[in-house]
Amino acid sequence: MATEAKVAGHYRRGQLEETILRAMAQMGKDTAHLVAADLAPIDEFHVGGFEATQAVAAHMDLRPGLRLLDVGSGIGGPARYFAAEHGCHVTGIDLTEEFVQVAKSLTRLVKLDHLVEFRQASALQLPFAGETFDRAYMIHVGMNLADKAGVFGEVRRVLKAVGVFALFEIMRGSAKGAMRYPVPWALSEETSFVSDAKDYRKMLEQAGFRILQERNRREFAIEFMNRTMPRTTASAPPVLGVQLLMGDKTGEMLKNTLTMIEEGVLEPVELYAEGVQQRTS
Repeated sequence: MATEAKVAGHYRRGQLEETILRAMAQMGKDTAHLVAADLAPIDEFHVGGFEATQAVAAHMDLRPGLRLLDVGSGIGGPARYFAAEHGCHVTGIDLTEEFVQVAKSLTRLVKLDHLVEFRQASALQLPFAGETFDRAYMIHVGMNLADKAGVFGEVRRVLKAVGVFALFEIMRGSAKGAMRYPVPWALSEETSFVSDAKDYRKMLEQAGFRILQERNRREFAIEFMNRTMPRTTASAPPVLGVQLLMGDKTGEMLKNTLTMIEEGVLEPVELYAEGVQQRTS
C-alpha cells in the first residue's frame, strides 16, 4: 500500500480540473457543447495518444453493449473513446483520487456518464464480482505496478470466461542500459517497475490467459514522439496538452523516454490475451 500511495502521489497535481477548464476556455471551447474528441490533446496520456487508443480498439472485437474494465484509467480519455465510438459500457479504476474526480467531471461535460463510470480503487483488489466484464485493458499502467502478477490475477477473476485483456505498455527492451529519470510515470526508480515482454507473457499465462497477439510499436512511437514533442515542449506549448499532467519536467520526461526507445532500452508493446476457460469436472 505504501508503494501505491507513492504512485498516486506522483500523478497528483492539485486544481487539475480548474486548470483543464481554464485551458478549454482559452481555446474558445464552450464546455456546454464539448465532445470526447475535444479532450484528446490531454486525456490520451500515453505514447501514440489517440492513434494508439484506436489501434488497441481495433484488436478488441468491440461492439455496443459490451462491458469494459479500464485498469488505471487516468482522467478517462480511452474510456470515453470506447463509449463514444463503440457504444461500450466502461468502468475505470485508478489509484489517484484527483484523476478519478476529474475523469467523472469531464465525462459529465461530454454527456457520456450514462456509459462510463470511474472509481478510486487498487487493481490488486478490484471492487467487482467475478465474471463482471467482457473485456479489460491497460494502457501505460504496468510501469507503475510492482505486483503485475497480482493485478493480472484480479483482472482474470473479473473477466468472463474467455474475455479479452488488451495491454499497451512501455516494457524493457533487449538493449542493455540504465533507466533515465524522470519519465512520465516516475521521478525515480522508487515507483518505476518496468518489465520485459517475456515477463508479461509469463505472468499473464500464470494468471489464466493465453497470448493471442504481440506487437512491438517502436517505430510508431518514435515517429509519433518526434512529430508531437516539439509542440509539447516548446516555450509556448499548446494551451491544452499533456504538459498539464506532467508539470515543469515535461520536456525532460519526454526526451528521456524517446531516447530510451531509440536505444532499445525501452519498447512500447501491445499484448492481447484471452482468458482460458476453466474445465468443469
